[in-house]
Amino acid sequence: MQANIFLLALAMPMATILLVFGMRYGASVLQARAQQRTGASQQDLLNGLAEIKARLAAIETVLKDVS
Repeated sequence: MQANIFLLALAMPMATILLVFGMRYGASVLQARAQQRTGASQQDLLNGLAEIKARLAAIETVLKDVS
């Protein structure tokens, strides 16, 4: 019975350490995925803004030609 307690006393701190590092790794993976999605969303927004600017420039050109 003493061997079981000894092994349990060794295994519990090691399991705790592995659990903490596993949680930190998981959190960093989730954070990296979120940043990647945010970067893609920002790029889509910038592309849309560039398209709006191009359309506005075309409208300004037409209006200058008319007046």
